[in-house]
Amino acid sequence: MDAVFKALADPTRRLLLDRLREQNGQTLRELCERLGMTRQSATQHLDLLVQANLVAVVRRGRERLHYLNPVPIQEIEERWISEFDKPRLHLLSAIKTKAEEYAMSEQIPNYVYVTYIRAGADQVWRALTDADLTTRYWGHANISDWQPGSPWEHRRADGSGAVDVVGTVLEAEPPTRLVITFEDSPHEQREPSVVTFLVEPHQDIVRLTVTHEKLPNLAMLGGISSGWPAVLANLKSLLETGEVLSPAPWELIGAHS
Repeated sequence: MDAVFKALADPTRRLLLDRLREQNGQTLRELCERLGMTRQSATQHLDLLVQANLVAVVRRGRERLHYLNPVPIQEIEERWISEFDKPRLHLLSAIKTKAEEYAMSEQIPNYVYVTYIRAGADQVWRALTDADLTTRYWGHANISDWQPGSPWEHRRADGSGAVDVVGTVLEAEPPTRLVITFEDSPHEQREPSVVTFLVEPHQDIVRLTVTHEKLPNLAMLGGISSGWPAVLANLKSLLETGEVLSPAPWELIGAHS
């Protein structure tokens, strides 16, 4: 938390976060052009934001794309705000968010979430692809042979056999990289969104980065912005403690909405 507050104390770093909020996934060159800042200065500020986990870096070929990471801000909200006037603040935030949505361009930003898990890369990969494990922490079984070009299904574990999401495996490089299409409305004629799971081992922990791209609208962005943190928190709990969270995190989302 100290690193987060230190990073936020500088107006230049806050400006960098604002620019990423306006247009997520920018390269260092793009950020420098927008801010009129030298590469050296921008790199120093970005390094502090990355150390504070406020910015996540995703490599695409030779480029390094910078994304806002909501986890530290969420932790500040839970610790310093949630016990106060949360319903009124939620209402004000919703009004502000809706106003900003109307002012935004039609381009929907990508969603990026980063978390650290005390587990091995093989364990995280199995948790992402094993139907029984996904049932435990997600309430759905992710079913596929996980070969590039194969279909996958996100099937409810309530016995109904209903499938809420379908898609195709685009890339599979066990245990570090999985890319899938994500079609939550298969009857709508639109390009599917794409989810990338990047598993990076560091000694006895892994850095799991989930990137959700090609989102069709702001409604889906809002949904996954609540959904992914809940699912990944449950995954982290299962791998680190052997138990999922109780109550389920997505139940809390409904209770506080």
